[in-house]
Formats: sequence, structure tokens, C-alpha cells
Amino acid sequence: MNLPNILSILRIILIPLFIIFFSDPTVSRSQWAAFIFAIASVTDWFDGYIARKWGQVTLSGKFLDPVADKLLVMSALIMLVEINRVSSWIAIIIIGRELAITGLRAIASSVGVVIAAKEMGKYKTIMQMFSITFLILGYSVYPAGRQIDLHLLGTVGLWAAALLSVISAFDYFYRFWNNIAQLK
Repeated sequence: MNLPNILSILRIILIPLFIIFFSDPTVSRSQWAAFIFAIASVTDWFDGYIARKWGQVTLSGKFLDPVADKLLVMSALIMLVEINRVSSWIAIIIIGRELAITGLRAIASSVGVVIAAKEMGKYKTIMQMFSITFLILGYSVYPAGRQIDLHLLGTVGLWAAALLSVISAFDYFYRFWNNIAQLK
């Protein structure tokens, strides 16, 4: 057990707390839910950074980190669909991509092929985390007298994340088939 794995486990533990706060989407509760989601999202960056920097990349970490990510994003998207802040089709695209790529990586791993995450997948994750945080808040703010609609900003960001999800999925499938073809 090392710090990166503890951060991944913390991210999983924060999911029920996020759900409890977000189940009643009043402004104060959505602010707490957004705060918890943001903290959980930041642990994703930290666990990867620490694991690489301190040489603490482990087999359990390679499993825990993506599982924690997917559980966090899927939980938030399902909650957002339930309260009509996200269209179900966009949640299906994002969740479907996550499940497909997880399965693909598992198949590749079973034959000794590692399909590492690329930059586009990392950008997709960052876009998802910011967009979902804005969608959880879901209201307008007025800094310096200007209106910023967080729901609109989150929706546009989630569309961009869905597009990046599809593009990166094609990249994963392409790299999968190239690697598997070389094994034959």
C-alpha cells in the first residue's frame, strides 16, 4: 500500500459521499457535491504524478486508478442524467467508451500487450472533470457584473469531452488491432 494507491482508494470512498450530497440538488448541497467531486478529480492527477515521480507504479495501482476514475465519472453522469442536467445520449457515449476501452485493454493485457493512455485520453479526462463540476453546480455566476452560465459551459465542455472520447476510442482500437496483428 503506497500513497498513490491510497489516493485512488480515497477517490472511491468519496463517491458515496458525493452521491449523498448531490441527491438533494439545492444550491448549498450542489456546492458541496461539486467540491467533493473536484477533490476526487484532483486525486486522480496526484496519484499518477506521485506514482511516476516516486517510482511507485504498482500492479494494484494500474487497476485501482482507472477503476476509481470510471466509477467517479459514471456516478456523476448518472446523477446528472437523473436531474436532467445531462442528456442520456451523451452519458451513454462517454460511459460506453469507458467500458469498451477497459475491456479492450483487458484483452490486450491478457496477451501481453499494454495499450497506454495517450494525451488525447488525458485531455478527455480533464475536460470531463471540469465539465461535470460545472454541471453539478448548474447555475449562473456573476463575476464583475458579467453572467457566466455554468450549466452551458459544462454542457459545451461535456460535448467536447464526448468528441474526444470517440476520437480517442478509435485511436485505442487502431493501436489494439495493430498490436494484435503483429502477434499473429
